Amino acid sequence: MKICIIGTVGIPASYGGFETLVERLVDSNKVEFTVYCSSRHFNDRVEVYKNAKLVYIPINANGFHSIFYDIFSMLHALISGHKNFLVLGISGAIFFPILTRFSKIKLITNIDGIEWKREKFNGIAKSFLKFSESLAVKYSTDVISDNEAITSYISKEYNINCKTIAYGGDHALKKGVIKTIDHNINIDNPFALSICRIEPENNIHIILEAFQKVKLPIIFIGNWENSNYGKRLINKYKHNENITLLNPIYCLDTLYILRNACCVYIHGHSAGGTNPSLVEMMYFSKPIIAFDCSFNRATMEQKGNYFDSSNSLVKILQEPNSFVDGDVMIEIAKRRYAWNIIREQYLSLFFDNKE
Repeated sequence: MKICIIGTVGIPASYGGFETLVERLVDSNKVEFTVYCSSRHFNDRVEVYKNAKLVYIPINANGFHSIFYDIFSMLHALISGHKNFLVLGISGAIFFPILTRFSKIKLITNIDGIEWKREKFNGIAKSFLKFSESLAVKYSTDVISDNEAITSYISKEYNINCKTIAYGGDHALKKGVIKTIDHNINIDNPFALSICRIEPENNIHIILEAFQKVKLPIIFIGNWENSNYGKRLINKYKHNENITLLNPIYCLDTLYILRNACCVYIHGHSAGGTNPSLVEMMYFSKPIIAFDCSFNRATMEQKGNYFDSSNSLVKILQEPNSFVDGDVMIEIAKRRYAWNIIREQYLSLFFDNKE
């Protein structure tokens, strides 16, 4: 069977959750994969990676450009004779009616989060994303979400059987030869850790405000320079001795050291479904304090600790005996968020639907 994968920056993974998902899917030798990649993102453009042929599209894969990037990728795949499409995200869903009309294909779509509800989008963007969501649901052979809360929304909103397939996190346990980290930080004493993209919906301002008021230090990793929101936070907190702000780290060895050394993990995401950074952290048997929303509660099966304000986070941090034991998290992760499980769930959709 041949499957083309559309909608990501590409592989090798160096961007986000979808890219990590694709990296793990193409480990399978049951399928011949074609993965569409943005040539704008890669300096070294290899033609084959693991069990996948890579095709490069000269358009940015994110933002407004993602609409055209996905459409051109689908058009190329269609002309190339592909019949099995895995589309990650709904940016190019406006092309779905054409894609499915002129070719009898299997179209499996992961709709990502409930994108039109994100605060960062304006009214026009929200309307377009809601329309794209409806097209994706209508024209896909199967619709996937990564979180039960999103599955419930899609099923009720469109009266369809949406399937839940989350992300794996066991790749984060990669332990290499690195024994120390280059950053001038102290990991010998207890510290909290947080890793995310620096966006308001990830509630970074709430987390940093809380850590101004407690003794426990935090190391916070993110793309601080990519937005005015991040730059404002840097200017406000860069001189606070309790707060260490680091630029993005993609090396799994370095992240392993930090994740393994921290005493508690703070997860501020309030949108997007099952967040890969949360699933990855669940494998480290650490207490997790997450923003109180349906997505995070579904991911952690209502376990863990939850905050909805700076004050509530401070209260939890001041009572470490109330932390839910991290062993609860790893039990959930091994049962639900292992890549061998996730990979088979995806592939079964194509084999089960095989005509």
